[in-house]
Amino acid sequence: MKEKPISSAVTKRLPRYFRYLSELKEQGTERISSKELSERMQVTASQIRQDLNNFGGFGQQGYGYNVEHLYSEIGKILGLNRVRKVIIIGAGHIGQALANFQDFKKRGFQICGIFDVKQELVGQMIAGIPVMSMDSVEAFIQEQNIQIAILTLPKEYAYETAVKLMQYGVTGFWNFALVDLKLPGNVVVENVHLEESLMTLAYNLSEG
Repeated sequence: MKEKPISSAVTKRLPRYFRYLSELKEQGTERISSKELSERMQVTASQIRQDLNNFGGFGQQGYGYNVEHLYSEIGKILGLNRVRKVIIIGAGHIGQALANFQDFKKRGFQICGIFDVKQELVGQMIAGIPVMSMDSVEAFIQEQNIQIAILTLPKEYAYETAVKLMQYGVTGFWNFALVDLKLPGNVVVENVHLEESLMTLAYNLSEG
């Protein structure tokens, strides 16, 4: 019997579960019920149980969820139990900010290289990593077995650059360029639009 595919709505909630469980772990909480977790996350207890049942449930009636165990299991589901090597394409303000974000390493994402086409940036150090020329990116990807590229470059160069990186072996893109990337094959793209989030905030303030 073919397994039912997990909906995108469920997978988008998994990182939230992981984040809240991380906070509970830091607070020393050993167990929590779906009701208590729902009050923290503003998600119904029923929804939490349905989401987690997609992966085996993890809870015990009358006991709730073991925080350490659930945190560990969701981490495995998210693929955070292994190191994923990452490069940043674009050493501008966003690229620099992401390179300096320390929580990536805690989650198993290792920033290995930063690349830019601007020769005046090549050789500069960002978070202890030298900026390299795009001329060396192919060899670097293949030598280091890079899986993920973070794109923080102008939108007019995003697609062409992503296609080249895909040909070099990159299979996942975290895209901050101001364009939605759609790539062929089994390549995974997560498009991030910071200004859309800000405009949503502005709208909600206007409606308030």
